[in-house]
Amino acid sequence: MSPMHKAQDPHFAERVRASFSRQQAMTLIGARMPVIEAGYTEIHLPHKAEITQQHGFIHGGVVGMIADSAAGYAASTLTGHETGVLTVEYKLNLVAPAEGQLLIAEGSVVRYGRTLIVTRAEVFAINHGKKNLCALMQQTIMAVHGKKEKAL
Repeated sequence: MSPMHKAQDPHFAERVRASFSRQQAMTLIGARMPVIEAGYTEIHLPHKAEITQQHGFIHGGVVGMIADSAAGYAASTLTGHETGVLTVEYKLNLVAPAEGQLLIAEGSVVRYGRTLIVTRAEVFAINHGKKNLCALMQQTIMAVHGKKEKAL
């Protein structure tokens, strides 16, 4: 986390945690978010057969999904409580197979602006205690002011 990032909402961690719990896609794949800091989040995803591709690796679409959410929530930690965030684009490089017992997506804010927020994520596969980089992502987020999330 960069010291230049300052949260506008003192309750950002509770707000982000509540938002993550409403994201049914993350529930579907079994992801959790144990780390929430100003400008930084982590999503952890245990390996399970239902999210693998034909070679037994975690599917690249799932890797992109947790990278997108980790970086998006990193952006959300810096917004005000009445501001939503939406991904407008991202570039994902899959640099190695997502092979291991756990994936960790580390999302962080590169530049925070009023309307556009640039973020990045690195996704690591933990395989027998070894941490291997499997994906890099850069993302652009749009801040949506005055737009709260829908409740379930």
